[in-house]
Amino acid sequence: MKNIVVYYSRKGSNRFLASRISQSLGCELLEIRPRINTFFLFLFNFNPGIRRMKKDFSQYDRVIMCGPIWMGRFIPPLRGFVRRYKNQIKDLIFVTCCGSTYEKSEEKFGHGLVFKQVKSSLDGKCSLCQAFPVGMVLPPEKREDPNAFMENHLNNENFKGDILDIFNSFIEKLKVSE
Repeated sequence: MKNIVVYYSRKGSNRFLASRISQSLGCELLEIRPRINTFFLFLFNFNPGIRRMKKDFSQYDRVIMCGPIWMGRFIPPLRGFVRRYKNQIKDLIFVTCCGSTYEKSEEKFGHGLVFKQVKSSLDGKCSLCQAFPVGMVLPPEKREDPNAFMENHLNNENFKGDILDIFNSFIEKLKVSE
């Protein structure tokens, strides 16, 4: 099965995650680049579009899109990618390093609500969504501390324990479905 990983990352955690997925599957890695990369505009749901990517995504069996969720939103750079390349995508897997926990995934700012948006925007072409809550790499006493959460990013030193176990299971699931 021919895979490609595309990602958008503002602070680096989703870049780290996308790179790990790409390395684990031995596939290409490509960055989604907005025309205007302004966090403030994205928070107000303004979508300036993305720069054209020089790939024909119909040549891939599976596109793995990795990017953040901000305040419970399917962010403009990721929406722009889906809008622009939807007709070329055969199967999409959405992966996110996000702030919401599994326990709060269906709440107002939870990743579960965004997963529903992603799936509906792809008309059945999204076969899997996977969250990697960044709080999992924090010590238990800091998992509810918003400052610790905002200052923390995935890296080789903290990508261990539960989050690594979930990652390995996710990669195994992808390999089995090939």
